[in-house]
Amino acid sequence: MITKISGTLLTLGDDAATIGVPPFEYQVLIAEFTRRQLQPLVGQAIHLHTIHYFDGDPSRGRVTPRLVGFLSDVEREFFEMFCSVDGVGAKKALRAMGRPVQDIAVMIEEQDVKGLSSLPGVGAATGERIVAKLRRKMSKFALLVARQTPYEADVQRNVVEETYDALRTLGHAEADARRLLDGVLKTKRKYADVEAMLQAIYQQSHSRPDDAAE
Repeated sequence: MITKISGTLLTLGDDAATIGVPPFEYQVLIAEFTRRQLQPLVGQAIHLHTIHYFDGDPSRGRVTPRLVGFLSDVEREFFEMFCSVDGVGAKKALRAMGRPVQDIAVMIEEQDVKGLSSLPGVGAATGERIVAKLRRKMSKFALLVARQTPYEADVQRNVVEETYDALRTLGHAEADARRLLDGVLKTKRKYADVEAMLQAIYQQSHSRPDDAAE
């Protein structure tokens, strides 16, 4: 069982990171929230707490080993618990974890089915199952998960999350919102609030018409 991996962050895709541990390179699946935290760190040394599982149907001989990575062991523990809910497998759980674990844990603890339903891939029925199974087990995650991570960018985490939500509300697709956020995060500037970050995003977008047209 591979529980932790340390190496150089070589590439970062929409849902996976490539970690170089010479002479090997490992593909590690990551949640959107984790991806945003790692985005400024391509080329640097990092470590991820991992889960090693097999994806596919063993009865048909179609099984692929997968690694899923998290910034802390607490986030990994939350993910395992999240996956224990009927209808929530590893892929759906990763897609849903676009917000900090603490935020999702608070929604579960407060039985906020509407909030859970707003997470990618989680509908009302799944949200109700999540609340029914996990709401009494969330205190640790809702209260004790630190807001800072070893890889915190210069931008405060809540500003990034709220800006992402604002872009989605303004009609941007998930991939487009990620691209726009990545563009300003690469500058490593500090933004005091969502308004300042949105202004920087649209200024950058207007100054690069070729990118906006893609």
